[in-house]
Amino acid sequence: MTVHITSKITKLQLHHPFKISRRETDTYREVISVEIDGGVGETAPAKFYGETVQTVTAALETFSSKLDGNFDEIQDVMEGIESTIDGNYAAKSAIDMTLHDRLGKKLGVPLYKFWGLNPQKTPCTSFTIGLDEPAVMAEKARQAEVYPILKVKLGTDRDIEVLQALRKVTDKPIYVDANTAWTPKEAVQKIHQLAKYGVVLIEQPTQPDDIAGLKYVREHSELPIIADESVKRASDIPALAEAVDGINIKLVKCGGILEALRMIHVARAHGLLVMLGCMIESSLGITAAAHLTPLVDYADLDGNLLISNDPYTGVTLENGKLILPNRPGIGVLTTT
Repeated sequence: MTVHITSKITKLQLHHPFKISRRETDTYREVISVEIDGGVGETAPAKFYGETVQTVTAALETFSSKLDGNFDEIQDVMEGIESTIDGNYAAKSAIDMTLHDRLGKKLGVPLYKFWGLNPQKTPCTSFTIGLDEPAVMAEKARQAEVYPILKVKLGTDRDIEVLQALRKVTDKPIYVDANTAWTPKEAVQKIHQLAKYGVVLIEQPTQPDDIAGLKYVREHSELPIIADESVKRASDIPALAEAVDGINIKLVKCGGILEALRMIHVARAHGLLVMLGCMIESSLGITAAAHLTPLVDYADLDGNLLISNDPYTGVTLENGKLILPNRPGIGVLTTT
């Protein structure tokens, strides 16, 4: 049975220019929404992982001729997809998410009920401050006063100056994300300084493949070290277990909800902390991930908060805490 996959590219406009240590400033990001048999999903491909809207579109065209069987049996469908093309996890995550939404709607239950989760146990999400001049980042932090946790992008020679500027305007907990910018020795030196400014954790301080470097940082760090770019799938976790304190899971990065669940359980088996993160996405992608948050320690699900033209409404916030929709499936509504 050949199934038609409907897809659409949407340009999400950012409230403010957004920059991280390894990428030029973005003013917008493109996502792809997908529909299959009444289910909807979304993906936000990242060039860092070798995917673009063009590669996702091509992969979806290939998948359309391979989608068969009972769509309720998502595990079997995704195993078939996995065997079709290596990698392309952003494209696969769109299919996975869409099938979960479809099944939730068919059964009349929100996704969190699939796993028997308590929606009251969602964490607060952090709100991200992109790289900029220290004074500009401090002003953005001041404007983000409604969010109880900040995630700050670092990775320049002004990192300490940034924290000093931020601490003049806020005393909130801060997650620091270096996005692979530091050497191991540099990371240890900076973390020792950053710990004085109320930083809660450090995300991906070193290059993705430098597991020994991560282990060195962890052994000399006063703060928890969370791997992001170093961990894509569940199979990556065992090698990292003694090198970090936790992992950051993203649906787009790992291939969807099924793999994210595997990653959570494998991480827990290795005694690791778990963060659920995101790309710059609409409320469709963010809400899908939010349904898993009763299972994790940290949430960084703010991609929809950074954009001005969100096509959907779904998960909301109450003093920063994620409030899951009680509608079937992912539970989003279109805003148009």
